[in-house]
Amino acid sequence: MVNTGRRERRKLETRRRLDEVALRLFLKHGYDRVTVAQIAEEADISVATLFAHVPDGKEALIFDDGSERRAGIVAAVRDRAPGEPVLAALHRFFAARGPYSSELPPEHAPKRDLIVQTPALREYARRLWHSCEPDLAEALAEESGLPPDDAAVRALARFVLEIPDLTGTAADPRAALASVFGLLESGWPPRS
Repeated sequence: MVNTGRRERRKLETRRRLDEVALRLFLKHGYDRVTVAQIAEEADISVATLFAHVPDGKEALIFDDGSERRAGIVAAVRDRAPGEPVLAALHRFFAARGPYSSELPPEHAPKRDLIVQTPALREYARRLWHSCEPDLAEALAEESGLPPDDAAVRALARFVLEIPDLTGTAADPRAALASVFGLLESGWPPRS
């Protein structure tokens, strides 16, 4: 068990409070109608303190730092069942997240809907996914025996990381996800 000091616990508590306040205000008033100053005031901290905890601004208050998604997508590749194709494992990974998940706890639905319906949050999520590219390319390279800078490895990593942006706002996100992974698994259909 890790024993965190008082200062670290206070930082974590402040960040948790900021996240809760921001989400509550965004859900009540709409993301675009809430300012950083309003969030800081409601959380009873200064704007400078808010930016010390969240230097990327109010978009970052809805997301973690991206480390969980990086670890998750790499684990999907490295820890998949023996014989399971990489693309099937990545499809399963995405299908359990956000707009694709049929088992999302009801209390998470408002946050998911806020992200899907807010262009600035979708763009921030896209940047978080893109930050996973080097780690995903390395995992794909290990699995394929190709170097991480191989164009095919980098292209696959980049395209896979675009999937949430391409499919997350579709009328049926799960069907769109399946369609894109079907394309990746079979390749582009030949011309008739």
